[in-house]
Amino acid sequence: MKGEESSRRVAAIFIDLDFGVRMKTVVRWCWRLSLVILLAFILLQLWFFACVLWWSNFNPESTSFMRAELTRLQEKKPAAKLQHQWADYGKISTHLKRAVIASEDGKFAGHDGIDWDAIEKAYTHNRKLEEEREKAIAKGRKPSRKPMHGGSTITQQVAKNLFLSGERSYLRKGQEFVITYMLEGAMHKRRILELYLNVAEWGEGVFGAEAAARHYFGVSAAQLDALQAAQLAAMLPRPRFYDKNRSSAYLASRTWSVWMRMPDAELP
Repeated sequence: MKGEESSRRVAAIFIDLDFGVRMKTVVRWCWRLSLVILLAFILLQLWFFACVLWWSNFNPESTSFMRAELTRLQEKKPAAKLQHQWADYGKISTHLKRAVIASEDGKFAGHDGIDWDAIEKAYTHNRKLEEEREKAIAKGRKPSRKPMHGGSTITQQVAKNLFLSGERSYLRKGQEFVITYMLEGAMHKRRILELYLNVAEWGEGVFGAEAAARHYFGVSAAQLDALQAAQLAAMLPRPRFYDKNRSSAYLASRTWSVWMRMPDAELP
C-alpha cells in the first residue's frame, strides 16, 4: 500500500512538472506571437507613413478605392476602365473647393483631422434613424429612406480612399484615424484638399474633379460654375446612386443647401 501511494505521489509530481513545462512553452510562444504581431503592426504603420510622405510631393496614380472599383467593374465588363485625370490645385474651380468643404467638412481649415462634434452628431442622427426604421418595420410600414449621416472629415476620407476599403468595422476605423493624423502631420491642408478633389468617387467608375466635370457637364474642372460645383459636392455621399438618378428631388434640395453655404466655406 505504501509503495503504491509513493508511486502515485511520484507520478503526480512528474505530471505537475510536465504541466509546468507545457505552460511555460505556451506562454513563451504566446509572447513570441505577440511580438511578431506588434512588429507587423509597426511595419505596416511605417509603410503607410512612407506612402504619406511620398504623396505629400508626388501624385498617386491610383488608390485602394479605385482599384477595388475597377475590379468590380471588370467582373461585369473585362474591358472596363476608370474615368480619372489628375488636375492640379490651381486648375480646379474655387467654386468646387468651397462646395466640397461646405458639403463634407465645414471645419476643414481649423480641425486637426478629426471633427469629434460631427462624429457625435452623426452617431445621434443615425441611431435615431435606425430606431425609427425598426418601429416602422414592426408596425408593418415602409421604413424611412432618409440617408445615414457620416461624420468623417475630408482628411479621413482621403485616408480611407488612399489606403483602405469601405468596410464598416472598428478595426478599419481605428486605422483610418491613425492615417488621418499622419496626413495632417505631413501635409498642408491645401495638399490634403487637392488629393481629395482628385481621388474622390463621383459616379460609376468616375474619380476626381476633372473626370466628374467632364462626365456630368462636359467642361474642365477649372470651368465649373457655382451651381455645377454645388451639385457635384451634393453627390459625394452617394455618387453611384446620383450618377443614375440625377433628377432626384433630394439631390436638387441638397444642391441648393450646399450652394447657400458655399460663401461661408473657409479655404486653406
